Amino acid sequence: MTDSILYTREGALARVTFNRPASLNAMGFEMGRRWRDIAHEITSDDTVGAVLMDAAGPAFCAGGDVIEMSTSGASGADVTEMAGIIHDGIRTFVEADKPVVAAVQGAVAGGGLGLMLTADYIVAGPRAMFVSRYANIGLSPDLGVSTLLPAAIGQTRALRLLLQDETVDAETALDWGLVTELSADPGARAGEVASFWLENATAAFGQAKRLIRAGARRAFADNLSDEAQTIGARFDTPDAAARVAAFAQASRKSSQT
Repeated sequence: MTDSILYTREGALARVTFNRPASLNAMGFEMGRRWRDIAHEITSDDTVGAVLMDAAGPAFCAGGDVIEMSTSGASGADVTEMAGIIHDGIRTFVEADKPVVAAVQGAVAGGGLGLMLTADYIVAGPRAMFVSRYANIGLSPDLGVSTLLPAAIGQTRALRLLLQDETVDAETALDWGLVTELSADPGARAGEVASFWLENATAAFGQAKRLIRAGARRAFADNLSDEAQTIGARFDTPDAAARVAAFAQASRKSSQT
């Protein structure tokens, strides 16, 4: 059976590919468990410096697999359990000190919005489309949508998207801050972003991501304390020491000219 999510490595880059194109990469029960397991494997691996998330086929992710839910005899308790498993993977990626870039094409619907927003940097194609559609089938948001969506685009716009049967196009998504940038080739551009992280101070990018994500859900004083501890720990690393010394030397030369 074909893996519902592919996990491959390119050096320090971990690539996560949704791989159910015939179902528009809707996340079913098996796919949800694989998502969680891959998230834990990647974030616990010190040799991974960055993560690239993409999808096979014409769509990024159509959310949860409603057809599977309706035909498998699943109960509400089953759906709750599976949502918790997928949420575990989302939380693991969001809280990890590894930057994640997503390459997004085609439709992103329902819970697919939450999975997309697991990424810290989102490159979308010019024909990408974003919809909620939860209420259309009588369901409420899951997969982090009620938290990650307003954090990205603000409460008013999040409510507009969730409470209206509205499709947001790529240009509007960029204007709202739902995606980071648009590219005619989102896969290639996402690869460039990941390469930039890996070729530079990868660990520092990861800590910056972690601090920003954590700061949104805790007291300001706690984040200040974390910032102080983190920059001190980074300062003592060989990588930072070499970069700080090089910066200081370049600054001295510049001031002497």
